[in-house]
Amino acid sequence: MTTASNTLPVRTLGSLETPAIGYGAMVLSPGVYGETDDERGVAAVRAALDAGATHVDSSDAYGPDGHNERLLGRALAGRRDEAVVATKFGLSLPEGAEGRAHPVGYAFGNLVVNAEPRYVRGYAESSLRNLRTDRIDLYYAHFPDPAVPIEDTTGAMAELVAEGKVRHLGLSNVTAEQLRRAHSVHPVAAVQAQWSMWTPVDPDLHAAARELGVGVVAWGPLGTGFLTGSVTDVADGDFRRNIGAFDAANLRANHDRFAPLRAVAADVGLTPGQLALAWLLHQDDHVVPIPGSRTPAHIEENVAAARVELHADTLARIGGILAGLAPEGGARLLDG
Repeated sequence: MTTASNTLPVRTLGSLETPAIGYGAMVLSPGVYGETDDERGVAAVRAALDAGATHVDSSDAYGPDGHNERLLGRALAGRRDEAVVATKFGLSLPEGAEGRAHPVGYAFGNLVVNAEPRYVRGYAESSLRNLRTDRIDLYYAHFPDPAVPIEDTTGAMAELVAEGKVRHLGLSNVTAEQLRRAHSVHPVAAVQAQWSMWTPVDPDLHAAARELGVGVVAWGPLGTGFLTGSVTDVADGDFRRNIGAFDAANLRANHDRFAPLRAVAADVGLTPGQLALAWLLHQDDHVVPIPGSRTPAHIEENVAAARVELHADTLARIGGILAGLAPEGGARLLDG
């Protein structure tokens, strides 16, 4: 159970209250950071809840046949009311649905999406079954559908709010314009966007979110693991092999290039990962990072960053370093 000793500082995403650091569950499905097993995954989710990272993020597309959501359903048994459960839809297409290509920065090419209104209810009902719950606290369209106005997708999502199946709406991987258009149909609580020390958030999207009172959920806040300082290679079966910055030669170059940030972390008594998360929390009062890990000790280490106060001089030092840095090979996963 969440107790006073492990309750994290609270932030708001729209009108949704959530811990300042959440938990990204994608890493618990096979084929992300190599192979894993469900028992380890269940233990990791429960460790996140115990540590106070009760905002748990998933998608119906993580793993085969809703694997990630089903694993969360197991892990949350008896503890559902402790959690803010977030999940996404649009990449796990139902039979007969036409898929449209969405460009991303992966080596394998495009993702395929369908966010037509007629499928939204079915997506949600499937996720509810997988998660073993009667409501989704934060429900995202995973990617905008290039053939469907974002207003139409949002309108179908809003019907789920009216019926009590969904509490708050989110959008993932959208532009500032798409956020504004969707928000005109129904309030959007959060946008999920790639944001870390080596992948700056789109400034127009950030500005629109602040103007509209929309929070930002930062995916990849540790640079898909790179910013922990511990990634020196990636194994077969690790999806990061599709990212240019994790190519063997680029990874060696990036490790040296980002060494000054590891030096800052050492100077202030933090791990490199904690520094990356604490820095991100200082960028906006309504940003919530969702780092993922399979290891309870690493989960506790990440969560501890929610209580870190960085001095203005440290932030200025980091800013000066980041101004001259960009990862070799490119780390941003979206082309548009």
